[in-house]
Amino acid sequence: MDWMNFMYPLAGGVMIGLAATIMLYFNGRITGVSGLIGMSLTKITRANDWRYLFLAGLILGSVLLYFINPAFYAYGLPYGFGKAIVAGLLVGFGTRLGRGCTSGHGVCGLPRLSMRSLVATLTFMGVAIITTFIMKQF
Repeated sequence: MDWMNFMYPLAGGVMIGLAATIMLYFNGRITGVSGLIGMSLTKITRANDWRYLFLAGLILGSVLLYFINPAFYAYGLPYGFGKAIVAGLLVGFGTRLGRGCTSGHGVCGLPRLSMRSLVATLTFMGVAIITTFIMKQF
């Protein structure tokens, strides 16, 4: 196994955990991306400036990474673009239904020993495993 296949996800996970910790420590806020997006779009105010900056950093970081190492984005979808759109909409629906996403519940809620986050994360992972199994059959 190529050691970089292990190191990149590990480094990414450490950076995500560190960013969530910094956000909670300095801002007193949970780094739930679906909540950040939801609040940014529903209430456009100066009080949301930090949310806009956080989301802009996510986008700009991805663009910067593309220019530094385009190989990270050199993958193809094993299914059509239409299925990707439907999957994205279902994920959006699920995050609203679960009152949060994996970054909010899995990365931020579990370390805080939130029972709601434990149930949500187990549900996310269970549905993902079942969905992957079903999609592999077709």
